[in-house]
Amino acid sequence: MSDLTTRSIAEIRSSLAAREFSAVELTRAYLAAMEAARELNAYIVETPEKALAMAAASDARIARGDARPLDGVPLGIKDLFCTEGIHSQACSHILDGFKPLYESTVTSNLWRDGAVMLGKLNMDEFAMGSSNETSYYGPVINPWRSSGSNAKLVPGGSSGGSAAAVSAWLCAGATATDTGGSIRQPAAFTATVGIKPTYGRCSRWGVVAFASSLDQAGPIARTVRDAAILLRSMAGQDAKDTTSVDTPVPDYEKAVGAGVKGLKIGIPKEYRVDGMPPVIEKLWEQGRAWLKAAGAEIVDISLPHTKYALPAYYIVAPAEASSNLARYDGVRYGLRVPGDDLIATYENTRAAGFGKEVKRRIMIGTYVLSAGYYDAYYLRAQQVRTLIKRDFEQAFHAGVDAILTPATPSAAFGVEQMALASPVEMYLNDVFTVTVNMAGLPGIAVPAGLDDKGLPLGLQLIGRPFGEETLFRSAQVIEDSAGRFSPKKWW
Repeated sequence: MSDLTTRSIAEIRSSLAAREFSAVELTRAYLAAMEAARELNAYIVETPEKALAMAAASDARIARGDARPLDGVPLGIKDLFCTEGIHSQACSHILDGFKPLYESTVTSNLWRDGAVMLGKLNMDEFAMGSSNETSYYGPVINPWRSSGSNAKLVPGGSSGGSAAAVSAWLCAGATATDTGGSIRQPAAFTATVGIKPTYGRCSRWGVVAFASSLDQAGPIARTVRDAAILLRSMAGQDAKDTTSVDTPVPDYEKAVGAGVKGLKIGIPKEYRVDGMPPVIEKLWEQGRAWLKAAGAEIVDISLPHTKYALPAYYIVAPAEASSNLARYDGVRYGLRVPGDDLIATYENTRAAGFGKEVKRRIMIGTYVLSAGYYDAYYLRAQQVRTLIKRDFEQAFHAGVDAILTPATPSAAFGVEQMALASPVEMYLNDVFTVTVNMAGLPGIAVPAGLDDKGLPLGLQLIGRPFGEETLFRSAQVIEDSAGRFSPKKWW
């Protein structure tokens, strides 16, 4: 691990400006770290030549006094984002060999601002998973280990590669996506900061679709300030995405450090779920105390339809997935397994190309959309979604500025630990996060402590629509109070 790779994005920016080192030197340090950490399986494609060329261009701009906001900052890109001419396969066998001729809007924005691309990061196939074990390229290994144990742990999902790479100092920050918790849950499992912005804040154009009304891009970083810096570059209105919102992007970094004095923070009673481990309850109470000590008013609130969020989500998301994934047929791009006729080719390709979890969700989604079941399942789930959104609206209307909850029901669990369990047990990892996607709200996960085995735990803050600045203010208080956590290097 090089000293260069442990610096925050904010520190990198000031150090490059002061000519303490060059962007090329920094990039070489990260490339060496990536090579030494392949055991973690965080990257599925490394792009050293491209990275060094981009870094050299950053050095040239810095030298002539024309530095951009992210010049020289090395980033990892989740494989869900299309990158021109580079492997973009959503970690699925069915997209074998696909290299798009276009760039996603989010990554285009990052390159516009001078960021350096280190490679593509591993993830759950088509972003469907909570442990990064459904990837065609194998599971990502969490850089954290339980005290006194060498057992491999999951980094969470679906953005497990992004979270593991940031936590293990294999990139300064990473892009990620969140459909039901896929930024916030892996951030909590790896002691990183992850923010899922308001739906529509970041363009979805060029991001492989899972569930179009739920998907949202966001960053995973080491600090709250770094997440704010990245989100400002990633966000913005995009004419190519009709769900992208035309509203100015604030300077999120200015909100960091503004404090929470005068803010009203809600504590929802419904998030005290049955069987919640005492360590999670204790962490939640600690977060409440930190925010109160910093000047926030803490109030108890009710979000009565929370208990319906998980089952409603696992109807809406698979339904949209079954529709979105219908395009993968073996005809236009990716894997093709020939059959005796066109229908057989479709069947053979999809049978061979999709993994077990993706097939499960396609089948669920097709079922709930089918004649005779649409009203009983899908329509009712959408009605529940409206009630969940209304709960939040009423809380915010009553003056609540943000809501504090746990990020996950536990710390990271073992690789293959859930292999013999019911899929529902895996889905329960999303119990604290799916409401945010169902309501289209912003949510941030921030490291808040360690459990009795030395594993990281996170707290979640939920904000008003386009209230990301308030989340950064509140999250910074938690980060300052809890301190920062890093794994002990073993890889």
